Amino acid sequence: MQDVIPQPCQIPFVLNGQSFNYTPDFLVFYKLGTASFPGYTKPLLVEVKPAQEWRKNWRKWLPKWKAAYAYAKQQGWIFRIHDESRIRDVAFLNITFLERYKRMQFSHEESEYILKTVQEMGSAPFHYLLARHFMGIYRGQGIAHLWHLLALRQLDCDITLPLNDFTELWIPEHDSE
Repeated sequence: MQDVIPQPCQIPFVLNGQSFNYTPDFLVFYKLGTASFPGYTKPLLVEVKPAQEWRKNWRKWLPKWKAAYAYAKQQGWIFRIHDESRIRDVAFLNITFLERYKRMQFSHEESEYILKTVQEMGSAPFHYLLARHFMGIYRGQGIAHLWHLLALRQLDCDITLPLNDFTELWIPEHDSE
């Protein structure tokens, strides 16, 4: 996964002659990686409902889901309905956690210094960068700064593993996306 956007769009649909808007839960973008453009994984527009609830109400919700399917197809996306157990994995939780750090502001010079350290080393554990660049009373700011760089994808990690002090960070290879 590259990014998860909550409530990404409003999709108009008609039910019993009345117009409504439907807002799906998430739009998931995937990294291109080594796949060629024709073989890349299409973005996924996702509605999340507890399995019992969508099975009980599927007839009532079918018009909005049909509209979402058509809209997603028009955008070059895929539309899926998932129950909560299918999306609450580590990667999803990590991306959701990092979302809050995207809009933070930090010194450009400090960011460049951190990125230079990681580039010179090839990769570095979170705790090492924290100790090297943010000592004492600056530790809290340093934690937020490192998560910010990860949220903006200026740093990268294995997003499928839990984020912690031992998370290995590296400079992403933007050319392969």
